[in-house]
Amino acid sequence: MNMLAGKVVLVTGGGRGIGRDYSLAMAQAGAKVVVNDLGASTDGQDIEGRPAQEVVKEITALGGEAVANFGSVSNYDDAKAMVSDAINNFGQLDCVINNAGILRDRMFHKMSLDEWQAVIDVHLNGTFYVSRAAADHFRERETGSFVHMTSTSGLIGNFGQANYAAAKLGIVALSKSIALDMGRYNVRSNCIAPFAWTRMIGTIPITDEAQKERVERLKEMTPDKIAPMAIYLLSDQAHEVSGQIFAVRNNEIFLMSQNRPIRSIHRGEGWTPETIAEHAAPALKSDFYDLARSQDIWPWDPV
Repeated sequence: MNMLAGKVVLVTGGGRGIGRDYSLAMAQAGAKVVVNDLGASTDGQDIEGRPAQEVVKEITALGGEAVANFGSVSNYDDAKAMVSDAINNFGQLDCVINNAGILRDRMFHKMSLDEWQAVIDVHLNGTFYVSRAAADHFRERETGSFVHMTSTSGLIGNFGQANYAAAKLGIVALSKSIALDMGRYNVRSNCIAPFAWTRMIGTIPITDEAQKERVERLKEMTPDKIAPMAIYLLSDQAHEVSGQIFAVRNNEIFLMSQNRPIRSIHRGEGWTPETIAEHAAPALKSDFYDLARSQDIWPWDPV
């Protein structure tokens, strides 16, 4: 239960949902916690209280140490202040969980520029800002670990989430780049795609019976099931694990694939559009991917 003893962890979006469970679990695992939460609504448009402070009270009541931060991950100055809060209060920062997020779901052909930009700013830019703010401190100490939240909406696909899917898949590439660039400083970076019922998931529109059944299954998956994986990845026990993508669904853990060539075809004299149509495309077609969504890949109930 003390896998993170002596470590300081920053959790963005740590006041509600999965983030709240992360914050509490980090403290229970022995870490000192900076609980960041702007207090925004699920669409990021309104401020709804001070959930970060409430979580800090829960942690201190249990005998842990934590401080609240109310900055926005989409603002680089705020991101730097989160890192400063960790150093000023606890002397260091060891781990970052990039969890903050919003949803503004809309079918692609109806999505506004504001809906696109807002989600990219919080998820993708926010993950970069907070990670970049922590990077210099990690590099100077030659230690550090990131866990970023991705989603099967990006890894596989979903209706009405072009902004969210693009951001979440971008986070995967960002995580891999951090792992490659900062590995020499003993800094690790991994992603988790969580399956859990949260207030953000609760905003998904119910468009048909299949979607309704999927949402009912998600309600069975509580956010606390995700935290053990995050604790492990941030701990010294995972010192050899970096650049990976995991999915956690109830009691199941999946290692997700990454882009690699799966088939090739060669023509010594080169290709023309006609020979591609006649030869290459038919030869490769059997390995084309279907337009699947996560419920198509995981058709069985959570176990």
